[in-house]
Amino acid sequence: MKMEETRENNKKPQANEDLSQSAAWLSVELSRHPARPYTQDYLDSMFSSWTEIKGDRLFREDKSLIAGFGTLRPSKAFPEGKSVVFVGHQKGRKTKEKIERNFGMPHPEGYRKAQRAFEFAERFGLPLITFVDTPGAYPGIGAEERGQSEAIASSIYNLLAIDVPTLTVVIGEGGSGGALALACTDVVIMFKNSTYSVISPESCAAILWASASKSKEAAIALKSAAPHLIELKLCDEMIEVDFPNAGENGEQMIETLHTVLSEQLKRISKTKDTLRMKKRYDRYRHFDAKFMKGLK
Repeated sequence: MKMEETRENNKKPQANEDLSQSAAWLSVELSRHPARPYTQDYLDSMFSSWTEIKGDRLFREDKSLIAGFGTLRPSKAFPEGKSVVFVGHQKGRKTKEKIERNFGMPHPEGYRKAQRAFEFAERFGLPLITFVDTPGAYPGIGAEERGQSEAIASSIYNLLAIDVPTLTVVIGEGGSGGALALACTDVVIMFKNSTYSVISPESCAAILWASASKSKEAAIALKSAAPHLIELKLCDEMIEVDFPNAGENGEQMIETLHTVLSEQLKRISKTKDTLRMKKRYDRYRHFDAKFMKGLK
């Protein structure tokens, strides 16, 4: 009798584990779905007008990341609209555009263009909104030769230091330092089926188990889905409306984000500059403690 109970108990955790892995992996797949709205889709719909800036003034234009000035459409929070600076990863849909956009993986010049936008936001006293949707920064030889790690580190440093309200929306996948370079902000919002992690499940599995077949195990261990990150206090708000339930055109996702983003932006804009900067410092200074506490 005891042996039968032992066998039954051994089976149950495996079933629960498989279920958890399936849910975690589904979030990864949905975060990468090509029918999700991309940064430019949000800009075209949520902004009454926007103007792009190009180039890093050092090497070239990087189309995997777009940045510029824009005006949010009127909302309950901002009846007359709101002028902001934006930066976001941009993927492509058709093969030619995917290659042109480098699959949403910025080179160093992309992050240096982002830093130009950060400086503009502070110079003109405008809030900054960032849209995160990348597998990670481009790891090619040329990118490393041109200082990829320095560009990411400088983006993080400058984003933490600018004295204006800052807000991030993870609209798809947020991978590694390539995402973090745009996400060290006052507020981080995620869609329910978006992901945000230090590494992709495939890369994690390749490093830990030397096999990409362990990607599903890595996905659950990384806790990269929005519900997990809300629990760990690494994300401030989760938008329930998400792909695929919102439909392939993503209109409901865009409208919901417009409302949530405007409300969050109004809230942090009301906070005194010194208090907002202190909260930002405390937020990132104590992330390690919050994360370890959440894992217990």
